[in-house]
This record gives sequence, C-alpha cells and structure tokens, in this order.
Amino acid sequence: MSMFGRRDGGTGSQSRVGGLAARAAGLTARAAPPEAPALGAADIIDAKLRLRPLIAAQIDKTHTADLGRGELAAAIERIVGAGAEAQKLTLDARERRVLVTMFLNELLPEGDVVRLDRRASPPAPAATSRANIEEAAPRIYPLVMERIDSEVATKLSRPDLAIQLAGIVAEILTELKIQLNQREQRDLVTLMLNDMLGLGPLEVLLADDTVNDILVNGAKNIYVERRGKLERADVTFRDDAHVMAICTRIVSSIGRRVDESTPLVDARLADGSRVNIIIPPLAIDGPSISIRKFSKKTIDLDVMARQGNVSPAMATILKIAARCKLNILISGGTGSGKTTLLNAMSQMIDPAERIVTIEDAAELQLQQPHVVRLETRPPNLEGRGEIGMRDLVKNALRMRPDRIILGEIRGEEAIDMLQAMNTGHDGSLGTIHANRPREALTRLENMVGMSGINLPSKAVRTQIAAAIHMILQISRMRDGVRRVTSITEVVGMEGEVITTQELYSYKFEGEAADGTLRGRFETAGLRPAFTPRAEYYGLDRLLVEAIG
Repeated sequence: MSMFGRRDGGTGSQSRVGGLAARAAGLTARAAPPEAPALGAADIIDAKLRLRPLIAAQIDKTHTADLGRGELAAAIERIVGAGAEAQKLTLDARERRVLVTMFLNELLPEGDVVRLDRRASPPAPAATSRANIEEAAPRIYPLVMERIDSEVATKLSRPDLAIQLAGIVAEILTELKIQLNQREQRDLVTLMLNDMLGLGPLEVLLADDTVNDILVNGAKNIYVERRGKLERADVTFRDDAHVMAICTRIVSSIGRRVDESTPLVDARLADGSRVNIIIPPLAIDGPSISIRKFSKKTIDLDVMARQGNVSPAMATILKIAARCKLNILISGGTGSGKTTLLNAMSQMIDPAERIVTIEDAAELQLQQPHVVRLETRPPNLEGRGEIGMRDLVKNALRMRPDRIILGEIRGEEAIDMLQAMNTGHDGSLGTIHANRPREALTRLENMVGMSGINLPSKAVRTQIAAAIHMILQISRMRDGVRRVTSITEVVGMEGEVITTQELYSYKFEGEAADGTLRGRFETAGLRPAFTPRAEYYGLDRLLVEAIG
C-alpha cells in the first residue's frame, strides 16, 4: 500500500504514483503494457532490491575509488537500464535517477559523497552528517508533506511508513539535486518518522535511559538532566512553530489543549512521563516544555539503600513505618525525588488493601492490584467543569479506601486530607514542597487556611499533630545524588507548638576527589514514638535494631 501521490500533472507520473484512490479504482500505467506494473515510491525500493545483485556482480566495489563520480554513475545507469528491461520494469527518467543515486551513494566512500555546504572545511564526520541533515530537512519536509496522504500515514506501522518515506525522500533529494549518503538518508527518514509519529527531536532523549528530565527553552535551547546534573542536549527544533506542533500533539492525546486562552498545561506522555507546557505570551522566548521521565525500572527501598539514597537501617525503618500504616508526609524541593520515594514506600502496602491515588497528572507507579487512580480536570473553554484536588479527595472518602495517596498537597485540599487521616484512613501518603520538616508543617498549616475554614491556629496544629505521624525530608545535593536527609516523627503538642523528634539524619563530612559528597546517615538513638504500633504489627524488635 502506498500513501504517496504525485501532484505534478505528468500523465505517466500520475498513473504510476497515483495514491490510494487511484489504486483502489484499479488504474494502471497508460504507457506501459499490462505485464509492466506501475512503479510507486514503495516499488522503487522493490526495484532497488531486484537490481542490486546486478550492480554487485558487475561493479567491483574495491575499485570504485579509481573511477570518477560521473563515470561510475554512467556505469550504474547502463546496468539499471539493462536490468529493468530484462525484468520488465518500467522506469521513467526520474525513477532511474533515484535508483542511480541510491546505488551511487552505496558504492562511493562516505568522504566522496557530495555535501550540501562546501564553503568551510568539514568538521568531524558526525558533526558534518548532522549539519547536512539539519540543512536538508527544512527543504525536504514540506515537499514530503505535500505528497503524502496523512490519513493513511497514521494507519501504517512505523516500519511500513519508513519504507514509504525512504522512497519519496530519495526522489525529492534527486529533484532538488541534494546528495546525502545512505546513513544520512536513513537519519533523515528517522527524523521525519519522529516528527510524524512521535515527539520529533525529543524522541532520541526519551529513548535515552540516562536522561531523567528534558527541558525545552524555545526551539534551539534544550537541556537534559543526567545523574542529577544539567547539560545541554545536541538536538534542536526547526523553529517555534515546530515546538508548538509537538506541544499540541502531547496535550491532544489526553484531551487537553494549549493555546493563547490556555497557555499553561500539565499533561503526561503515553509512558506516564509528566509534562508541563507553557507558551507565549507567558513564555517570552518561545514555547517551553518540561518533561519528568517515567522510570522504566522499579525502584524500591532496597535499591535506594544500595544507591546511597538511604542507609540500610533507614530503609528498614521506612519499611516498618509503611507496614504499620503510619500517615507519612514526604517533603522536598523540585526534582528532589519525592515521587520516587513515594513509589518506593507504596510497595510496602499490603496487596489486599484498596488504594485511591489523587494527582494533577497521573505518574505514580503502584504495583498493587486494587488501585483506583484519580486525576484532576482543567476547566473547559467557558471556564466550567473544573475538577480540583479537593473535589477528588472528598469523593475518595466515599469510595471505601483503605489508603489515600496524594501526589502533591499544595492547596485547600490539605484540610480534607487531614480529616481523612484523622477518620480511620491510616497509612495515607502525600508529598509537599518544603526545605525542612518543620517548614513542611508550617506550609500544611498555611494550606488549611486557604480552604476558607476559620479555625484557631492551635486547633489546626492539633489536627496536624494527630494526623501526621512521620515526615521524610529528601534533597538533591550538589553532587546530583538524592538523599533522605531526615526521618522525623511528629510526637504531639506542647502548648501551641507541634513537637517532633528526629530519628535519623544525614551529616555532611566533605567532598571526595570525584566530586561526590562524603557523609554518613546518623541515628539519634531515640525510641520511636510509634514503637507500640510496631509491636502491634510484630515489628518492634526489628525497629529497635534499626534505631541502634
């Protein structure tokens, strides 16, 4: 099946590369006899495969360097002409040129392939190849889009579409007298496939397992985070319109929109990666995309202990805390690893429990079988129909949950979450943006005030002290490693102040020669306030050993 249709008015070309409608109607080439089938873009590839043995048999590749480019092209053209006649293939002048160019680029050494820009001395081969592709793509892409049936293209598999694109790209390169070697043509086809089926230049970064975050600041400035450090990526978009096209593709896949009326959007990719998009006029230097990649490997507390995010004893305490159904608040800055730690903690939840998760953009990776995932909804064009976190928390209480997990507590939903924790939904988890455990409690108190409920400060703090059992503080340090810097228990109230005790903390000691930080996870040696609860679950001895 071909999705390409020539629009050039030539009778022979129209009949040969006529597109789906013409083929469905059974049209054949007028100038060719019935036994000579019409050649389309995919057929050129087939012709190449049929003629390649003749080229290999009659041209010794080891001696091609002794021939001039013109002499070699003439020899290939003679073989193509004779082979097409013997196999009853009808090739017009354009199709012959396409095949000759394909075979020529296969036979010539890469250095002999004519480049697009000869004005400066060539840089390193990889950089030269990328420059050639980047220069050719804007000229070729519009012509490709003119000749394809986009409706059919969306129904083709990626390999089938790649075959179709390879033929039409080779044809256009010949028409424009642009010569790229085979590898560059493959890279150009891959680039177009990513644009048509994926997220354009971002596909390469999404496939790179070492990349955690992708940050697009306009068309030409793309950064990635690897191992906790930001670095500039070597990919770019063509222009801001190209970035906007990718933004639209991301949000439309989940039923949202991004335009001047809605310039801020939270979304997610098909693999679960979290996306934030902000466009002009709010983003002055062009559309901005921030992608937090979905981790393909499951990270549990044991893995975090091996990576140095926590000590083995701390991992044991966190396992016991999750098993004992403590209400836990995970505190940290942006990109500190709060969601990763939340996912690791959630793996200790009993599979028999019913869990309801509430998020702005669903990204939690719970492994339990009985999970209900809820996601907020933005308002429509008329500004109606918005469903916020508070609405979902209220609804979750009517769904008979054993545990409620909030992806992030950041507003008036805090009061409903506290009430849920105080009314039998023990073992609930949530994250909050704060730099220290005490600041997390203060922020929680401020959020309760945002709900419009007029309560005295002491009443709010009493409710927080009764609801939250433990605060885990996590930080991304300057060596890029994320570490749990504090395990803090909420003990109760003294007067109007919430009292806490720190069970474990991270003590910085210096910097190693390779730039990593040296330090130790230090126990306070205090008896945890939740020891009686651990005893109820038969885990008190393990807890005492972990505290040391």
